[in-house]
Amino acid sequence: MRFAVLGSGSGGNSTIVECEGKYLLVDAGLSAKQLNLRLEMLGVPAEKLTGILLTHEHGDHVRGLDVFLRKCKVPVLASIMTGRVVQENLREQAQWVAFESGQKFHWEGFDLTTFALPHDAVEPVGYVIARGERSVGVATDLGHVDREVMSALRGVEGLVLEANYEWQMLEADTKRPFSTKQRISSQHGHLSNDQAAELIAEILGDGLKRVVLGHLSGDCNCPLKAVEVVREKIAGGELEICAAAQNEVTAWQSIEPEVDPAFYGELFGGS
Repeated sequence: MRFAVLGSGSGGNSTIVECEGKYLLVDAGLSAKQLNLRLEMLGVPAEKLTGILLTHEHGDHVRGLDVFLRKCKVPVLASIMTGRVVQENLREQAQWVAFESGQKFHWEGFDLTTFALPHDAVEPVGYVIARGERSVGVATDLGHVDREVMSALRGVEGLVLEANYEWQMLEADTKRPFSTKQRISSQHGHLSNDQAAELIAEILGDGLKRVVLGHLSGDCNCPLKAVEVVREKIAGGELEICAAAQNEVTAWQSIEPEVDPAFYGELFGGS
């Protein structure tokens, strides 16, 4: 299994997950042109997508969906309320698959676990996407980490996690009014670097191998700072970590199965 972030930030969010030639897109917040271009950069033909999973209805997660569906008839999976809100603003017809927040189900070879996220949207969800023993979690746009989020993400090997702001930078920002800062840092706003780091440190011992930090604020955070905060929190723990950018595609993040060293001895005739 492998995953990559096509782009992440207030200008648009989208993540691709692949396993054994099956592809799922999580969110379509970039323009349709950019979605196609960035999928192409990763060597993914749009027509090979087996589904688009929506986390919630905000524009930076669904902005490109309508136009993208005109040329690529992909099933769209969303929580019941998210699906209703998004469909009201779409002109293009699509196959919609509705589920209840918290539901687990099978789709096109993937086992999907959905879980509620504390964010100011109608019914926001995160996903754990699994196939066999491999699994990737996606949790962006959440104001705090509650028991349900922690439980759902425990055991994932790959993770796309929001690290929206650095508290001191948000506090010092002169562009945002106080009310906006309150909304961002509220229980239903966005995760700070420290909050993201605490979650990662908590689940690190449960098999987590790779993390991509996403949805970084362009004004109140920076990739180096976000990664630094996590590194300090995990205190030398082994973890591949990077930060996604708004205008760039990340490299594919592979999750390889662990191989028993004895296997190599048998393979090459050793003892």
